[in-house]
Amino acid sequence: MSEQERSASSLSAAYVERLTQQRELIEADLSGKDLSPFDFYQVDLRRANLQNVKLSQGRLIGADLSQANLQAAQLQTADLRGAVLAEADLSAADLSGAYLSRADLRGANLSDANLSEARLKFALYDAATQWPTDFRAASSGALGPGAVLHGVFLNTAYLRHLDLSGAKLLGAYLSGTDLTGANLSDASLSSANLQRAVLTGAYLRQARLSGAELQGADLRAADLTGVEFDMVSSIAGADFSMAQGLSAQARSQLLSRPVAELDVWNAFTRKTTRQSLET
Repeated sequence: MSEQERSASSLSAAYVERLTQQRELIEADLSGKDLSPFDFYQVDLRRANLQNVKLSQGRLIGADLSQANLQAAQLQTADLRGAVLAEADLSAADLSGAYLSRADLRGANLSDANLSEARLKFALYDAATQWPTDFRAASSGALGPGAVLHGVFLNTAYLRHLDLSGAKLLGAYLSGTDLTGANLSDASLSSANLQRAVLTGAYLRQARLSGAELQGADLRAADLTGVEFDMVSSIAGADFSMAQGLSAQARSQLLSRPVAELDVWNAFTRKTTRQSLET
């Protein structure tokens, strides 16, 4: 009998069929089981009970573990790249050496978890994410409020509605990045490349944009309260239609930019920068 067959004997036939055929184990009770031989690639495990399971070196790439109970789970060196762990309970879980790149940890409970040598690059977190005591999430490479991401390459990334308030993004590469509805209030974006970035409805209150490149950026309906544009590198083709909080002084300042910038069309909205500021 193979290792997987021996492990399968600890699962009901119905669970095995759901895993292998439907690729889902929604709300399944798998607590305490050794699941390390199984492949959970993109399996739907929403609200599953995985308390105390053994999944060291487990393959959970792209799995949906939102609201799952993973208390005290053994996930050493598990591959959780791109997994959805939103509102999951990972308290006291062993995630040492785990691969969590691009995983969604928003609202997850990681209190008392072991994150030593865990890879968190571009994982998502928010103010509701609970971290182990003394864990420095802001400098872990993850994306969330207060994150330190100077010079990061996130060109064309999908970051809609992400909370990056207070993030340090000096010199970041955000060309073509979708930041629709994102919270960038009080973010440091000096010298950032925001060319063709989608910032529709984004919150940019008090954001610092000195030296930022805004060519072709879509800033429609963005909240620009308190933003100073005097040191912006270029606004050629940027669309400011329906922008909120843009003071008369700031608008006048933007309209005093060179004609070579103001009369450039935005390739997506088909408006010139001048038209977007005058309407």
